[in-house]
Amino acid sequence: MDSQTFREAAISSIDESKPTLPLLRPFINYFDTLPSRNVVSTVAPGYLRQLLPTSAPEEGESWPTIQSDIETKILPGITHWQHPGFHAFFPCATSYPSILGELYSAALSGACFNWICSPAVTELETIALDWLAQLLGLPECYLSAGPTRGGGVIQGSASEAVLTAMVAAREKYLRETIPSELEGDLRDDAVAMKRSKMVALATSMTHSSTKKAAIILGVRFMVIPVREEDGYALTKDVLEQALEDCKKRGLEPFFLTATLGTTDTCAVDDFGGIREALKEWDGEGEVWVHVDAAYAGAALVCEEVQRQVRIDLISGFHSFDMNMHKWLLTNFDASCLYVRDREWFVRALTVNQAVYENKQSEGGLVTDYREWQIPLGRRFRSLKVWFVLRSYGAKGLREYIRRTIKMGEDFAVCVGARADLFEVLTGPSFALTVFRVAGKNEEERNERTRRLYEGVNATGKIWVTSTQLDGRFAIRFMTGVRTTETKDVQAAFETLVEIAEGVVGCGHS
Repeated sequence: MDSQTFREAAISSIDESKPTLPLLRPFINYFDTLPSRNVVSTVAPGYLRQLLPTSAPEEGESWPTIQSDIETKILPGITHWQHPGFHAFFPCATSYPSILGELYSAALSGACFNWICSPAVTELETIALDWLAQLLGLPECYLSAGPTRGGGVIQGSASEAVLTAMVAAREKYLRETIPSELEGDLRDDAVAMKRSKMVALATSMTHSSTKKAAIILGVRFMVIPVREEDGYALTKDVLEQALEDCKKRGLEPFFLTATLGTTDTCAVDDFGGIREALKEWDGEGEVWVHVDAAYAGAALVCEEVQRQVRIDLISGFHSFDMNMHKWLLTNFDASCLYVRDREWFVRALTVNQAVYENKQSEGGLVTDYREWQIPLGRRFRSLKVWFVLRSYGAKGLREYIRRTIKMGEDFAVCVGARADLFEVLTGPSFALTVFRVAGKNEEERNERTRRLYEGVNATGKIWVTSTQLDGRFAIRFMTGVRTTETKDVQAAFETLVEIAEGVVGCGHS
């Protein structure tokens, strides 16, 4: 959908009988003028308090007055994640169909925690997430009508998703390992003792959300170091060693986050090796495996990626999450969490109150998503998902992902061709390349890379982020933003070369 189609669709959505173009022009102009803006905001901390009144106005203000403050007061403090020069972190996507979905969702606002609160909100979410699961090639056990009564639910973020999964995993583990005949204080004491030994596992490359979830839930957390020779991925032998260490320490592992596309390098953990390592833990008291595919999961719309990562193997795991709001053209928030058996969520997260009662829910005829999440209320987030899936279609989404991956591969080729200046550390992997500046020793390479990193970001033309790999300071360069084109990547590379040559030249003098 281009800007003209968006203009027509938005006008028909708001009011066809009145001129609405002035309301839409700022949105369209924003995207049209993005290349002329600096990527990162340059305001000082506290800038906005100096520009705004100390209290709300007594009388309401006109819309033109309010709107004028967006450009003069708000936009200066915005870092532009949709900018073609945004190569930092991972994308935080949006698109015109997604914006229209938010427009309708805002108009139809409600706290739709039960089916009866708005049947379409629940049912569209179920259908749209089934569509998405099929596009991603997820095993049938994650579909709402699958053989294990699984399904998907939209969460606010991948961090919220991993916390939700860990709550369900904790409660499942306690049910399966504590004798059912225990009651009252005896059961409470047994639960307290068991929880003191339970440990959640993640690798040194796993996103910090797993550790935060363990802190929130009051369980232990253990980091499994991963190695450069394994591509910073979790392997069978490394996991087996970690499990053995747990046994020796008297700890009980109940949760593991496996990652499809780690934050630092976009590594993919060995799903087959993980299944092999956990074979002896199958059955009651098993280790819940949650797949965090927040960013790279979007690439599963491409069949070649499904085969590459062996996504079929996650049929033996418990939950899977990917963020459409990262790399799949849907604005924040749209984190799509799937579970193999919905009963695990329902048993862990259902808290009833008389005011929630209705015959559809009580009769077990419907899905109530309040039982699949930590909050009670929820927005109509599936509309934007539905709009994006229908507007782009599977073909359009695949073309977009493949285009951004190709730009990342081309960038890595350019970096590799300048071995006098750069060294590629990892990638390209899912439109991410990690590299550093060449030098005669580690200290010099780190110092040069840091200077390049700071110099490039100081230009305002592009934004990159850094990472540390075994003490090596490196730059992450990502090409997944919708507005980024080949010419933008080439311009960014030329900027990197220009500054790197200055850094290296200074080092020789």
